[in-house]
Amino acid sequence: MQLDDTLIALADETRRAILKRLASGEARVTEIAQPFEISLNSVSKHIRLLERAGLVRRRVEGRDHFLALDPKPFDELRAWMTRTREFWNSRLDDLEAALRADDAIAAAAASSKAKPAKPTRKRSRK
Repeated sequence: MQLDDTLIALADETRRAILKRLASGEARVTEIAQPFEISLNSVSKHIRLLERAGLVRRRVEGRDHFLALDPKPFDELRAWMTRTREFWNSRLDDLEAALRADDAIAAAAASSKAKPAKPTRKRSRK
């Protein structure tokens, strides 16, 4: 599932840093790898995972490999998050309403037990 690949890709700090850099524009793989204290091979593995998730596009020009951010998976992730938020907000609103109703019933029952009802006397008419 594409969403799973996106979430897995975003779970790593190095990959998030790569995406942050690509958000400012296209870059060579070597430029992306430069700030990291890991091997080029390790950065390449991170990039491949980002490509598999569809978050990064690669363009080859001669010997240079250029990477660019692809926002489509973020749009899909945002849509999923919105649907999920709406679902849980609705469920939590229903739960809150049910709990408030239970509280109101409990309060009414406690109130009726605490105050015995006063007997009403009928007035005699003279």
